Amino acid sequence: MSGGKRRVMHGPNNMGSGEKAKDFKGTVKKLFDSLSGYKKAIIVVFIFAIASTIFSIIGPKILGNATEEIFTGIVNKLNNTGGIDFASVHRILITCLLLYIVSAIASYIQGFIMSTVTQRYTYRLRNRLNEKIHKLPFKYFDKRTNGEVLSIITNDVDTLQMSFNQALTQLITSVTTVIGILVMMLSINVPMTIIAILILPVSSLFMMKIIKKSQKYFALQQEYLGHVNGNVEEMFGGHNVIKAFNAEERTIGEFEENNNKLYECGWKSQFLSGLMHPIMQFIGNLGYVFVAILGGYFAILGRITVGNIQSFISYTKNFTQPITQVAQVLNQIQSMVAAAERIFEFLEEEEEEYGTLPLDSSKVEGNVEFKHVKFGYDANRIIINDFSASVRKGQKVAIVGPTGAGKTTIVKLLMHFYDVNSGEILIDGHNIDDYNVKDLRRTFGMVLQDTWLYSGSIMDNLRYGKLDATDEEVIEAAKMANVDHFIRTLPDGYNMQIDEEMTNISQGQKQLLTIARAILANSKILILDEATSSVDTRTELLIQEAMDRLMVGRTSFIIAHRLSTIKNADMILVMNEGDIVEIGNHEELLAKNGFYAKIYNSQFEN
Repeated sequence: MSGGKRRVMHGPNNMGSGEKAKDFKGTVKKLFDSLSGYKKAIIVVFIFAIASTIFSIIGPKILGNATEEIFTGIVNKLNNTGGIDFASVHRILITCLLLYIVSAIASYIQGFIMSTVTQRYTYRLRNRLNEKIHKLPFKYFDKRTNGEVLSIITNDVDTLQMSFNQALTQLITSVTTVIGILVMMLSINVPMTIIAILILPVSSLFMMKIIKKSQKYFALQQEYLGHVNGNVEEMFGGHNVIKAFNAEERTIGEFEENNNKLYECGWKSQFLSGLMHPIMQFIGNLGYVFVAILGGYFAILGRITVGNIQSFISYTKNFTQPITQVAQVLNQIQSMVAAAERIFEFLEEEEEEYGTLPLDSSKVEGNVEFKHVKFGYDANRIIINDFSASVRKGQKVAIVGPTGAGKTTIVKLLMHFYDVNSGEILIDGHNIDDYNVKDLRRTFGMVLQDTWLYSGSIMDNLRYGKLDATDEEVIEAAKMANVDHFIRTLPDGYNMQIDEEMTNISQGQKQLLTIARAILANSKILILDEATSSVDTRTELLIQEAMDRLMVGRTSFIIAHRLSTIKNADMILVMNEGDIVEIGNHEELLAKNGFYAKIYNSQFEN
């Protein structure tokens, strides 16, 4: 195909919601690369997290000194050789208090910085995702439900935000705590430390078994969460259709099926992960009993002081807690990395970049040519086989044919919503691949069968195609579309607010408003895809009258099932199974008594 070729950025295969990360190391690297702007802040967080942990670890050792002072004082008192040195105890307690205060301040600072970094990062990430949506080709959305895409932007970003904020600092503090406590215990008594360490293999064995089982259910939980989101989105989007076909029970059944699976996976994952704490606590208590017995034995032998026993027991009690936290954090990190992988895959999805040639829509003449266009939404299923047609500026071209013939597809290719497999589409002699896509689409005014209006005033909706239009221009466009009278009968006229579901205006009225919007855009090429399919006969005549005035001097493409509406077209392209089978005006095609005549006459059969 001649003209500018799109540059495609290839990303990894899309991964369904809730799967375990396929490339853990690669995703972690991407995650930290994307955090490059926050490296200094994260380093500061690590420093303060480590400092906070170290200060809190030293505390029990100092408290042990206070215990030793009190114990020694009591023994001296009993032996009438002295008493408790309260000044020394007071100094020790003040020192310990200061350490804990410094630890709390450091913890507060690292928490504040980490929360700030996380919120700013996810804020920018959501912006990137929003920008990416507008750069993705239409074929991406053809293969995915709205719920799946929404799940990436909402659930996965939230998972990344919460896990990153909590798991990262928790991991560093837990690891630091384990190492720090181990060092402190070794400094007190090596044999007792060995006894305490022996509980680690047992703890690790239980943790690995629990994590292995729970991870499977955590993955399924995320998957079914995406399915539930999709169900909810579809139910709210099509609740009128659901009620019209009495499909409430079936729809509720589908939702309950996914919800039940989500419940089962969620219950099992939470139950299994919840087992970690009591099991680790039990194992820790066993170690605590052995340490207490051994410590008492060493105290009798005079190899350890009472204060050190108290410190060691305190460390032993706290030794298994950070190990449990590490296990839970690793579970969180798995979920975080899986969510990050889906986000990065979305951001790295195949992205189309079009030509850069500027196109001044005011200078477009409107000559359009299709040269041997071949296209299929799926490369293995071609629906436009060999489409060729030449349309001169100002011509009114109708495209007709049975459902599935490729009529709407031709229009989508003209708007460059999809790229052709082969062939060319030219506007004023230039391949549309050469043009900047935004400039290209400014040359088109479009009215689709599926109307789209957003929550806001009627004035704002009409101005959507030309944001700088004055109120007078909007009103004039409404008059040309024969919709001004209807708008003025509304409670607030042009300022009436259209609700989110657009239930306060009829389908036909929506169609009239979208036609007025296209008129206001004043484009050189018009596309009307079943523009009159949702209006009554009288309104259809009014629209036809307005369109006839609008289409003077403009190239127009009209797709219609009602063949009576395109009798005055300059050219009628009759399509069947992706090919043009007949070309001519209404009278010429009827005279041929071919495919068009058969379709036209079928309207009048009993």
